[in-house]
Amino acid sequence: GGALMPTITMPWPDSNLSPNARLHWRAKADAVQAARQEARMTALAWRGTVPDDGPLTLTITLTPPDKRKRDADNVLASLKPSLDGLADAVGYDDSRINTIIIHLLPPVAPGAVRLEVEQIGG
Repeated sequence: GGALMPTITMPWPDSNLSPNARLHWRAKADAVQAARQEARMTALAWRGTVPDDGPLTLTITLTPPDKRKRDADNVLASLKPSLDGLADAVGYDDSRINTIIIHLLPPVAPGAVRLEVEQIGG
């Protein structure tokens, strides 16, 4: 394995963040800002836990809130502001993420998203 930072668990993303959501740009912008800020605040305690260079692996474990069919790519798009907030807080450039692993678990209300950033090797 490699250096593993603590896991971040966040609520299921706001439906307004879905690429399929048809809503006013301002509502979308507000949802993006809120998600980014929430992830940033959640992760601030782990600032400096990711090594300064080298590629990173992001593991995303999704527990949907219900049985509705979801595309992993849409959920990933919905998580973009959260991933940006995580990178802001922990202090890495998210262009370093070269592997993304997505685990989709059976639904459990109210839903959750677990994020782990790891440097494999190094």
